[in-house]
Parts: sequence; C-alpha cells; structure tokens
Amino acid sequence: MNIQNRKLIKIATAGSVDDGKSTLIGRLLYDTQSLTTDKIEAIERSSRQRGYDYLDFSLATDGLVAEREQGITIDVAHIYFNTDKTNFIVADTPGHVEYTRNMVTGASTSQVAIILIDARKGVIEQTYRHFFIANLLRMSHVVVAINKMDLVEYSEDTFLKIKADFDALVAKSNFGEEQITFIPVSALKGENVTRKSEHMPWYVGNTLLDHLEVLEPEDLQESAAARFPVQLVIRPKTEAYHDFRGFSGKLYGNSLSVGDRVTVLPSGNESTIKSIHFFDQELESAAPGSSVVLTLTDEVDCSRGDMIVKSGETPQSEKLLSATICQVNSKPLQVGQKYTLQHGVNRVLAKVDRIEGKVHADFSGTEETDQLKLNDIGKVHFRLSKPIHFDSYHQSKSNGAFILIDEGSYDTVSVGFIE
Repeated sequence: MNIQNRKLIKIATAGSVDDGKSTLIGRLLYDTQSLTTDKIEAIERSSRQRGYDYLDFSLATDGLVAEREQGITIDVAHIYFNTDKTNFIVADTPGHVEYTRNMVTGASTSQVAIILIDARKGVIEQTYRHFFIANLLRMSHVVVAINKMDLVEYSEDTFLKIKADFDALVAKSNFGEEQITFIPVSALKGENVTRKSEHMPWYVGNTLLDHLEVLEPEDLQESAAARFPVQLVIRPKTEAYHDFRGFSGKLYGNSLSVGDRVTVLPSGNESTIKSIHFFDQELESAAPGSSVVLTLTDEVDCSRGDMIVKSGETPQSEKLLSATICQVNSKPLQVGQKYTLQHGVNRVLAKVDRIEGKVHADFSGTEETDQLKLNDIGKVHFRLSKPIHFDSYHQSKSNGAFILIDEGSYDTVSVGFIE
C-alpha cells in the first residue's frame, strides 16, 4: 500500500515509573520492523553490557543520557512507525508528577491515549493523574494496557480487579465506557502486543497493535463547526492575479465548500466563498486539517487574526474567560498578573481575575489556593483587553485552547482549556 494512502493515528503514552512504557513502545518498533539494524545492534550490545538475558527495548526510545542512566522518561519524544495499513505517531510522554506539563503538551495533539498499569501495583495515584489529563484533553479513545502480566502468572483475577478499579475511576469522569479498551500485555515477553498470548487464553480481544489498527481517524476527530483563523492575506500583485485577494490559513472542525455563506469575525460582515485554492489547484471543498486559501465574493475587511466561520455557526465572543489551565512554568501564576494570551494566531492582553481553585487529579474536586505552581492544574478566570472568538474546549479543541505568554521573558507559562 502506498504510504500516502495509509491512515494516520496519533497516540500519547503514559505510565508511572517502571510500568514499562518505553519497553512497550520499543517492542512495537521492533515487532513492526521499524528499528534500523544499527539500532538493534546497539540495543543488543547495551543489554549484554548490563547483564540482561533479554533485549532492553526501552533503549529504543529513551534518547537523553539522563533517561538512559536513570531508566526513566523525562522529555517528550515523538516516535514514528507504520504497518501495511496505518502510520502511527507516538508521543512518548513522561509519567512523573514533576513532568505533568510534558504529558499535557505531548498529548495535546493526540487522538488516542495508552495508559500503562503495572499488574503488580494496580491503579495508583499516577493512574488517576494520567486518566484525568486524558479526560481534560478530550482524548477520543483510551487503551488501558495492564502490563507485566508475566509477573502475576497471567492471572485473569488480577486483570479483572484492576479493570474494576479503573472503571470506578471512569465513573467519576465524563468519559464514555465505549471509549475505553482494556488489554493485558507483557511488553518484555511480547504477549498481546503484536501477537496473541498463549498464556492468557481467557482474553479474547485483539492484540494492542491489532486494536490500534482497527481505529479509524474519522471516528477520532472532533465533530465541530468550521473554524478558519486567517494567518495571512494573499495579494500577489502580478499581472495575472492583479485583483486576487485571498485569505490563507488552516481549517479546523468541519469542511468548507465553494458557495458556503460565511461570516468574518470580528467585523460580522457576511460573504460567500468564491474559490478555494491549494497550491496550484482549485478545490470545490476543503477538509478539516487542510491548509488552503479562500477567496470571497465581496470586498470585506479581513486580516491576520480574524476568523472566517459559516454563517449561523458563530463562536462565543467575550472579554471574560473561564478555563482550566496547566502551569508549565516555574514562576507561579497569581491573581492580578498580566500575560499575553495567544488563541490561535490571535494575541490579546489578559489579566488573572480569579483563581477558583487547584484541581485534584482524582476527580475529588478543587482546593482553595492563591497561586498555581509548576505542574499544577487549576480553574482560572481571566479578563481580556478585547473579545476573542472561542468555543469551549469540549466543543472544539482547536478553538478552545490557548497559551499564556510572559510579557517580559516571552516564556510560555500556562496552557489553557476554555470551559
């Protein structure tokens, strides 16, 4: 199959210390023949030097020296592999509490989460945090991989106990049961990763890889209204295109077609899509995720930072904003502080009006606080210098997310998800 015709699935992984996450990814890479010969030789050599009688597949993903020395994942790595049917991009995110920000940023563009649980330990505090983030980021599907089943004698009772504990956690969220799949695996032994395990005949579902290949990208995409943030106004000023005036950007949510009636925000002026251009092609419609140039039938006021939407499907426009944020900077966020809020390509000044509370990752509620520190997740209210055109993150990931930028250092201090 041509690589361009394969479907694309984006995955984020999460697991606590020593749950075997890097080993699982390494096993997937090895079994799908996605590792180069020299990489395999390096893994074999390092495994022998450490006295292992097995291949340490975690070496295939832990790229930083500190990661290899400590046997943990610290930074986010994006890993690519494919099968005959599917291209996969895996965001290998760290599981430690102090790297919560890395998991949030790594998982923000993923459709599927794989949460690893050590079969010996069961559901622990970090499991709560990982699932909370998957729920916060509106992940379309979660795979709970109960790993190291070889160390609990492939016990079905152990698997069912962990599944029941995780189901109790799911019941506290707004996640649907149909969005979660439980798979017992042994990443080290390769059981139920890419081949069915003979040691677990009681498990009748797909292997991990087979399950991932069954998923369809269109089923994992958000169903939202069309949002087209304008990045650039195209005016070629050549003889052939003397009167051409197009608006370039990336389309989110839903499709747009020639003839659609649209509204330009913030002016509120209406027009009709005259043409859609992609490089040297003219299209009848643009699919979500495509970067195109639109032309309109009317000469409307539209510039960078504006948004084109279908008429009758306009987003909210407010100067007051409520959001759940994750603090990704060591400088605490406090009431009264001012930041630059970047929403898509649009930037406005924002002031922290109120901190409603710090959110507990076990879905037990919030606690009062006057600041949010690094890796904290909290509910915050902002006052903006001018309205932005947004949807709630639940309705539209692309139009419901933002970052806060420190005005002095230009560092990103928070990522936000609009309520």
